[in-house]
Amino acid sequence: MIAIDELHDLFLKHPHVFTDSRKAEAGGMFFALKGERFDGNRFVADALNDGADIAVTDDPSFNLRGDCIVVDDVLKTLQQLANYHRNYLSLPVIAITGTNGKTTTKELIREVLAEKYKVISTTGNLNNHIGVPLTLLSMREEHEIAIIEMGANHMGEIAELCEIADPDYGLITNVGKAHLEGFGSFEGVKKTKGEMYEHIARGGKGIFINADNKHLEEMSVGNRVKFTYGSYSSGADFKGEIADEQIYLVVKVLFPKGWLYLKSKLIGGYNFENIMAAARIGLFFDVDPVKIQHAVASFEPDNNRSQLLKKAGATILLDCYNANPTSMQVSVKNFININHDNKVAVLGDMLELGEVSEMEHQKIVDLINNAGLKSVFLVGEHFAKTRIPEYFQKIPDVESLISMIKEFDWNNKFLFIKGSRGIKLEKIIDCI
Repeated sequence: MIAIDELHDLFLKHPHVFTDSRKAEAGGMFFALKGERFDGNRFVADALNDGADIAVTDDPSFNLRGDCIVVDDVLKTLQQLANYHRNYLSLPVIAITGTNGKTTTKELIREVLAEKYKVISTTGNLNNHIGVPLTLLSMREEHEIAIIEMGANHMGEIAELCEIADPDYGLITNVGKAHLEGFGSFEGVKKTKGEMYEHIARGGKGIFINADNKHLEEMSVGNRVKFTYGSYSSGADFKGEIADEQIYLVVKVLFPKGWLYLKSKLIGGYNFENIMAAARIGLFFDVDPVKIQHAVASFEPDNNRSQLLKKAGATILLDCYNANPTSMQVSVKNFININHDNKVAVLGDMLELGEVSEMEHQKIVDLINNAGLKSVFLVGEHFAKTRIPEYFQKIPDVESLISMIKEFDWNNKFLFIKGSRGIKLEKIIDCI
């Protein structure tokens, strides 16, 4: 069986790693992963024929091929190789997790640090037990800082990802009610996200923490090195306040040499903590405050995350990448507070909430009731179980909604779209 250091020597000669045989190319290594519905071993020959130099497989029938490396467990080998490579390069690694805002925060931090450093960060949704190793293996000698996003939907997952990435610094954006079917309860969410703090406390260099968040403060009691940020009234060592949130968010931040306004293309006061986290990390890594200001102003959200669009005379706030009770409440409150005479909300089900689903959906209905909206459309089987006022409309699915609103007059309307990814509310954009 090949040793990890020997495999790493091969990796340095063939540094492109892929798990999809259709992406095979010269200079690459194919890892034949297996899952419930697929077996990468079936595509080893295809990957090699299409240009891959080496295939890593756990099928012993390939044992006699010189271009195949047979191991006991391909996934475990991939993770061990990623950890070895991370320690081989030994560049600073910042890990990010949280219930909400982790991708936006990660992107903001990347923009800020890129003003001074060669940065590598998680792309797309590569934030799990496969994606994190692939991100680590994409690190090269020229990189100076790595930002690794970590997602989780069950207990122990963050601890596992921290063992692979071994981060020097950690940031938990927040903790909220999401994936409760996997975590069991809100306390389960806190325990799982807190696994990052525990890992950093054992051997990392410190955590960045929002001093306004009492849950994070409680979770971090075992961490001696903390770099804090928060509102001006907090006890943080880096402070700021919201200067404007109609429509785009502007944050006023106190840097060592004085106040600076950070203008953004982000919507909602809930993004205050995301901007503050990025600015705090930028300051820690000696990025000039003016360059931090430039980075924040340059960042534009995408992938259905708080995107502001204009179409058919309407202003559309598209925020349907995902949804849970915490993110839904803050985004609904933000929409309610926006000054506009013709506001329309399309809200889709929040998925994976387990036994608290009916209660949490009713809370959202009660929150948006009497908020002065012209129309409210509730999409999905979970919202269908709620008690609603007469002007609300329940729609079974997004296809039914599309056929209903095709002739809707959108001129001078402000439309807010929010729901879990599985509801696919983004489809209605093409019909407006």
